Amino acid sequence: MTQSPAATDDARERFIALASGVRPELHRYCARLTGSVIDGEDIVQSTLAKALHAASDAPELPHLRPWLFRIAHNAAIDFLKSHGRRFVDAHADIDEIAGFDERPDPAVVRAALARFLALPLTQRNAVILKDVLGHSLEETAETMETTVMAVKAALVRGRRRLLEDADEEVPVALSARADLDRYASLFNARDWEGVRALVAAECRLDLVSKLQLQGKAVATYFGRYEKEDVSLRVVGLEGRLALAAHVAGAERPSYFILLDFEDGRVASIRDYRYVPYIAAEAAFGGRGRG
Repeated sequence: MTQSPAATDDARERFIALASGVRPELHRYCARLTGSVIDGEDIVQSTLAKALHAASDAPELPHLRPWLFRIAHNAAIDFLKSHGRRFVDAHADIDEIAGFDERPDPAVVRAALARFLALPLTQRNAVILKDVLGHSLEETAETMETTVMAVKAALVRGRRRLLEDADEEVPVALSARADLDRYASLFNARDWEGVRALVAAECRLDLVSKLQLQGKAVATYFGRYEKEDVSLRVVGLEGRLALAAHVAGAERPSYFILLDFEDGRVASIRDYRYVPYIAAEAAFGGRGRG
């Protein structure tokens, strides 16, 4: 029997609420696999959609956390393959595993997001799951669908490579920013008429994990901001410019917003306010010049 749209929406909301406690950890995993908080959240969204679809046909849910991580693992591999990212399965010799230390090195845990991309995927997976997220060797092997011995081998080389690259700089290229500066200035001045005038007639809005709108309906998006003390600052984020949203004058961004412009008008808005854990993972750069 086909569910009504209302019942489907209700089931989705219940599942999203059930998975909410795992989402930040899923994002930490996916963001490090891809080297991007943006791509990482795309994979989390895909993971939840696939899990919801599978759950609708299952008599009962599997144990949620390992199940979601397995789905995320496979979704991330598919993403990396489709984007031509390096997919290498490396192995360490048995003598390299001798004296293996299960405790993670704090320097590995603190490694910058983009630095993980230097690792072959098997090593990247093992280091993120075991050292960054604190999964056991057995849990890591289950998620990766491999053996504990293979996980140890990947950890040996992955840790070594991350520590060798610890002092390398990750370049960030920033593009022109006049349109974003104008948008942020109008927003911060609470000139909502001016902000709305910048939005193209067929603008697309993605309020991530909440709703999507297009066209005239996007104008309603600013109603909530009219009632809140939020200011925007232009920052560098993963090689592009973004708007960091600061709530009540906080120094650290609470979340960020991505805008795309066409002919000086806002063609798309992607607002991450409902997934604030992304900001905790993001490395925001200064405004720079250009």
